[in-house]
Amino acid sequence: MSVQSMQTEWEQKLIDIQKEFPQLDVERILKKVPGLGLNQMTDEEQSKALILECLAEMDESAPDWTFAASRIHLDQMYKNSAYNRMEETPYKRFYSLIEILTNEEIYSKSLLAEYSKEEIDQLEDILAPERDHLFTYIGLKTLSDRYLARSKSKDVYELPQERFMIISMVIMSQENKSVRMGLIKEAYWALSHLYMTVATPTLANAGKRYGQLSSCFIDTVDDSLQSIYDSNTDIANLSKHGGGIGVYLGKIRSRGSDIRGFKDVSSGVIPWMKQLNNTAVSVDQLGQRQGAIAVYLDIWHKDIFPFLDSRLNNGDERQRTHDLFTGVSIPDVFMEAVENREDWYLFDPHEVRDVMGFSLEDAYDEERGRGTFRERYEACVNHPELSKEKVAAIDIMKKIMVGQLETGTPYMFYRDEVNRMNPNRHAGMIYCSNLCTEITQNQSPTLQEEQYLEEGKIITVKNPGDFVVCNLSSVNLGRAVPEGVLKRLVSIQVRMLDNVIDENTIPVLQAQLTNQSYRGIGLGTFGWAHLLAQKKIAWESERAVNYAEEVYQAIAYYTIEASSELAAEKGSYPLFEGSDWSTGEFFVKRAFDQDEDWNWKALKNKVQHDGIRNGYLMAVAPNSSTSLIAGSTASIDPIFKRFYSEEKKDYKIPVTAPDLSPETFWYYKSAYDIDQHTSIQQNAVRQKYIDQSISFNIYVRNSIHAKELLDLHIDAWKSGLKTTYYTRSTSSQGEYDECESCSS
Repeated sequence: MSVQSMQTEWEQKLIDIQKEFPQLDVERILKKVPGLGLNQMTDEEQSKALILECLAEMDESAPDWTFAASRIHLDQMYKNSAYNRMEETPYKRFYSLIEILTNEEIYSKSLLAEYSKEEIDQLEDILAPERDHLFTYIGLKTLSDRYLARSKSKDVYELPQERFMIISMVIMSQENKSVRMGLIKEAYWALSHLYMTVATPTLANAGKRYGQLSSCFIDTVDDSLQSIYDSNTDIANLSKHGGGIGVYLGKIRSRGSDIRGFKDVSSGVIPWMKQLNNTAVSVDQLGQRQGAIAVYLDIWHKDIFPFLDSRLNNGDERQRTHDLFTGVSIPDVFMEAVENREDWYLFDPHEVRDVMGFSLEDAYDEERGRGTFRERYEACVNHPELSKEKVAAIDIMKKIMVGQLETGTPYMFYRDEVNRMNPNRHAGMIYCSNLCTEITQNQSPTLQEEQYLEEGKIITVKNPGDFVVCNLSSVNLGRAVPEGVLKRLVSIQVRMLDNVIDENTIPVLQAQLTNQSYRGIGLGTFGWAHLLAQKKIAWESERAVNYAEEVYQAIAYYTIEASSELAAEKGSYPLFEGSDWSTGEFFVKRAFDQDEDWNWKALKNKVQHDGIRNGYLMAVAPNSSTSLIAGSTASIDPIFKRFYSEEKKDYKIPVTAPDLSPETFWYYKSAYDIDQHTSIQQNAVRQKYIDQSISFNIYVRNSIHAKELLDLHIDAWKSGLKTTYYTRSTSSQGEYDECESCSS
């Protein structure tokens, strides 16, 4: 390319941008790039220089410069891809791309095995390159750098619309061929319009030779050396393939407990946490980041104090696990003791099993204020032969809050509410949540029953437990709701999520079995703050609470309806019989059948008659990275700032709140300026319609008084929230490590 043609090309590109965004003074940008069109700068260097100048112009009053930067970056991606693929223009010869990357051992051979050239050529015809113009610069940059398929030498090959098409092809590959092409087109429609996003592992790994598609996992560790070490191995294998892990440690005996009758010899949970900490650091996620593991412990466990100290920045480093995240499993009776300033008792779970003949963690209160857990807890308190430690409940709560202000954790898991609302209570128990606190599904430990030699081979027989798998995707509320596509979108989205279960290969077999037994999915949302701003609804208003009910009731209805329709087509999940879905209790418990605006009675009857495909349906994840890609706001969170810089390891990019304008400006209020009780009110309404849970952050200033933070936790518990995620303090901004796996 000649110097003159290069200059003319960039001038024409900027002129085209100005036609679309006439408010941008691109002429000034053109003049500010030194050496534009001169031979001391390559084409790529000039594009980078232009992008930097565009980004330098961005602020709250001029947010559209992000699209100018995106167009320039996109143009350079097109050139690089066309050059590497030996094409004259981008988005040509889709079949050839698949062949090239299959031969390079980037794509799986299954794409060419499952689809004919004629089918792939048909799918090329519906690729819509103009939808690349929906991306902001940070969205396109994130997608390009981290998710698009490149050669082993990191050269650009795959383009954004091709990634969306590959994902659609992989997810729909096992559908009946008579409808498969139509379903692929529908999935591509949903993804390419940015109406939804799939989970990070699916976005990154679909169609490729390596990695799996599910987001997060939850393991339950039994009180035995075998189980502890087996779990560590399973967690390492999942972490290697990009999964985020939640681990329940509450069954492990406490420090000072007996082992085989020898008194005071157990070292408790901290040494096993140290092992997990080493696993998180040493077994990274696809070479991109260290593993992400959250560990949960019951508030009545004798090791609760060292557990709460484990992430603090002071004290004995031998007792610290800085690379693990922590969560506490909390029954109602503890929160009552905190509120009433009563005593609380700590026990060793091993001794409870020996002396009492039951496991305290295996019960919950079936109703608010009464139930099996508090009966068993009181029996433990009153048993003369059971050792116990008496502490003030408020002292434990103070420890929790100190840790939250210093590190953002522990997460809060309200176990009674979770289990009361569990639609699969008939089949098990929920002990904790996952890394991001949005998944609540039945759990149980996997136990090794025997090991023997047979014909020179070692045979191990295990009784598989419920090893939770979460398969995620999220509705972009800021785009899907205003464009009126929610019903159509949710229908294809539920099918896509359900198909991930069958397409996925999980390196831990008990997880694969659990995935098939419950067929659990997690349809979530992001862009709530974006949607409120577009609707000109103030966050701290009754209207916002009412609108949350309106939006999430619609999503819940469409999701349940879509899963029931899938069940009529493909069958219900294996454990459907006896569930709250099959009995109708799911609808009665939430008083859905009394709602006059939606025909919940008819849907209840449909589910009871036709069944439901997925035992768990909805969960709202943090989805920080994928919401950036889709150009919206994260999860159900308010924004941090209207204008900020997204800082990654090797770059810093300015970002504004989406659709920022004089009309929306005042509706974007910083999270730290919002009364958190109003966020709790919104989330309580939302939680009614979400059968699992929600990654709900609490935002506080570092000057908050202890009583104020305590009041927020009491309010969250009383309002029926199942979990809370980070407590984000202004003193610790930027120190929280988001779960990339759960980003959907």
